[in-house]
Amino acid sequence: MFSRRQILVASSGLGVAALLAGVLPKLSTGTALVSEAHADEAFEVTHSDSEWHSILTDEQFEILREEGTERAYTSPLNDEHRAGTFACAGCELALFSSATKFDSRTGWPSFWAPLEHAVATRQDRSFGMTRDEVHCRRCGGHLGHVFDDGPKPTGLRYCMNGLAMTFKAVAA
Repeated sequence: MFSRRQILVASSGLGVAALLAGVLPKLSTGTALVSEAHADEAFEVTHSDSEWHSILTDEQFEILREEGTERAYTSPLNDEHRAGTFACAGCELALFSSATKFDSRTGWPSFWAPLEHAVATRQDRSFGMTRDEVHCRRCGGHLGHVFDDGPKPTGLRYCMNGLAMTFKAVAA
């Protein structure tokens, strides 16, 4: 006879094994766990994976197309303080004005507001938590996440991957 505890432990182990069986193949192919749920979204700018690979660096592809995250404090855009515009590295859509950029001390470029009609959000339930993922509204490229701990006037912190963006300074 098995004790109730042994049955519960065995059942839990089977549940974890079943979960991992579904997750590990996705992880090994480099496909983001979140993106499958959004495959039906339509965007103005679309490319095949091979076309995206020819447009983007490997690191940019991982972030923009596979919803990756760059290491904190590695992006030169985190220290960009000139007047100008931050745009999507995938489709060049203007996303953020330097006037809304602030130092969040998180290691990623942060903004308190995007430009009008530049970004869209969706729920991200990866890593056992719920967050608001931010993507380019034109090409769907993953940019980062938005949090409600930013400065006034919005109280929002758009925490963006620098590799997902380019910067164009305003001519002096």
